[in-house]
Amino acid sequence: MKKDIHPAEYREVAFKDMSNDEVFITRSTVNAKETIEIDGVTYPLVKLEITSSSHPFFTGKQKLVDTAGRVDKFMSRYGNRNKK
Repeated sequence: MKKDIHPAEYREVAFKDMSNDEVFITRSTVNAKETIEIDGVTYPLVKLEITSSSHPFFTGKQKLVDTAGRVDKFMSRYGNRNKK
């Protein structure tokens, strides 16, 4: 590795998912205005709206909603092109 190319403020930071209050700690250089204390250690806090613990795709709760029959409309227009 080359010396002196990495940011000097690479430290442990707490990221908090605001939708389900889950907190995870990782190393980052992000600037944070708030702090949080976890197990007697104070970390810079970054608040997030959505993470992998609350995103529907990663939790398996994502659903395909076809309110206007778009899939059927697509298949009727373009689905049978190879059957001429």
